[in-house]
Amino acid sequence: MSFYTDNALKRHFARNQRWGFRWALWTAVLWGAWYIPGTALWYEYPYNSIAPEQQGERLVATAVMTWIHAIAVFVFLVVWNGSLGKLKDYGRTLVRFKKISKWYALASLCGGPLAIFGSYMAMGFVGPVFAAVTSLFYPVIGAVIARLWYHEKISGQAALGMAIIITGGVVIYGPGLLGEMDTETSFAWLGYVGGLMSAIGWGAEGAVASRAMDVTDPDVGIQCRFSFEILFWGLLILPAIMLLTDMPVWFLIKETLLTPLAMTWMLLASVCHAFCYTAFYKSFSLIGVSRGEAIGNLYGVFAVIFVTLVTLELPEWYFVIGLFLTVTGSLVMFREPAESVAHLRSVSETT
Repeated sequence: MSFYTDNALKRHFARNQRWGFRWALWTAVLWGAWYIPGTALWYEYPYNSIAPEQQGERLVATAVMTWIHAIAVFVFLVVWNGSLGKLKDYGRTLVRFKKISKWYALASLCGGPLAIFGSYMAMGFVGPVFAAVTSLFYPVIGAVIARLWYHEKISGQAALGMAIIITGGVVIYGPGLLGEMDTETSFAWLGYVGGLMSAIGWGAEGAVASRAMDVTDPDVGIQCRFSFEILFWGLLILPAIMLLTDMPVWFLIKETLLTPLAMTWMLLASVCHAFCYTAFYKSFSLIGVSRGEAIGNLYGVFAVIFVTLVTLELPEWYFVIGLFLTVTGSLVMFREPAESVAHLRSVSETT
């Protein structure tokens, strides 16, 4: 009996590992695609009417952009979960704040006002290459938090794979990053701060949200997470900006919604993020935070591929080197035994 049980467990672990890495790979594809519409949005009215030196206005524009983005993502998730028959489960999970959804509320703070807002800042104040390269280090932050907080294990092989993936991302974006940095521009520091916010935010979000993953459906969890982000922006942050400053918050909201090209890019960015996040959360419950985030880090490769397809410009030689490194890092992690991936946390740790 034990022989058959062991075989069944091995097959179960292997299946979870395969699906976990598949979802993490979808995260990378859609995340890489997001940088195109996310950057293009800054070149459409009303955002292109704000001069780079207008730091306050651009920060408020970033806040408005992030809020509308969150609403659009939520709409796509409603369609997704509605098609799966999970909207009732979403409602039940959302109202259980004390034991479950409080973790998604905290994750929304890490992922929205910190990570997505910071990434839009980095794109707007410095450029998309810088925005992408600073986020490449988020798996390290997520893995460290998961290790310190609830003792998620990081094997030597997993750590090696993570290091190779991050190195590959730096190789891909490094030369372009050096060309984009502008130390003589007084407002560029805001972009650098935004890039740091995105790396910290996405790394922390994975570790925080994973606290509720063992007792909730990932599809439902991500909808809860964006529900809280909408509330934080719509009921707290944007009203505070309107009360304490004379920034044109309502004007930016109205003009964004009424500008077809701006909304086209917004919807494209949001649909990428909606299903990117869905895959992101699914991978956590199957292969853990550190591994899900590390494989998701392949977005660097896909971002360059999508930029090449859009601009019709061939990648530089360092793209090939970076591609080789990131794929090698993924294979290093994937070849870890399925049983090792399955036993990630201390058995004494509870949600």
